[in-house]
Amino acid sequence: MEWGFVHKVWDKWASNNISSSSGEPLKAALLINYDPTGPSRLLSTIAKQEGIKVNPIELSQFVDFIKHDKLQTETFIIGPNQYLVTSIHENWFCARCMNTSKPAGEGAIIMQTAAFLLVALYDGSIGSASRAMAAVDQFAWQLGRRNL
Repeated sequence: MEWGFVHKVWDKWASNNISSSSGEPLKAALLINYDPTGPSRLLSTIAKQEGIKVNPIELSQFVDFIKHDKLQTETFIIGPNQYLVTSIHENWFCARCMNTSKPAGEGAIIMQTAAFLLVALYDGSIGSASRAMAAVDQFAWQLGRRNL
């Protein structure tokens, strides 16, 4: 694993795309080590996080949600929010927050790369989702250059 490369790319990407103010496309993001083909004894861990603190129990439940392919039948929790999957694509899916108090709503984009799950959280609706997806795609493309 090229940790130096991952950390460098994350730090630059996070500083340009994640902020709790409304200027950036994402309010938080989480990078999780994830290899679905690896031995079951290998636990997924948080490689990087920005704008959110996820505890190990939440991480474990989220990874189980992904591993058991429950996208269409169950919800998942990240931080204080519960999400419902709204669209599923080849290596990513979108979800909307079910318990938000924000008028425009909140959403999540989860993308799987060869070695990671990228969880990106954003505030807003369709326009915000488009900006968030562009940010997620940019990071995934950079990891893909090294097959990560």
